[in-house]
Amino acid sequence: MLVTFTTDAYADITMFGDVGLAMLKMMGHSATVPGAILAADVPAALSRLSAAIEAEKASPPVKNDDADEPAVSMANRGLPLVGLLTAAAREGCDVMWK
Repeated sequence: MLVTFTTDAYADITMFGDVGLAMLKMMGHSATVPGAILAADVPAALSRLSAAIEAEKASPPVKNDDADEPAVSMANRGLPLVGLLTAAAREGCDVMWK
């Protein structure tokens, strides 16, 4: 499954389902797909996502048993979504995902 985040203020962001659902939970939303955030609620969702990412940065790294592939942190995975939410907040646009 893939989750695609869209807004009129930024290019679409597509994430693997488990990562996209985790990002939704970090923003304080249920893992319901499809869904939306009204423009007035975007700054609060951005704030919650940023705080969750910062909290995860402070926690010890997860050990990766597969030496061939490096672990990708949620901070790195969440960077495009933070950009999308920032643009949506700046332009006063709704954010949707499907």
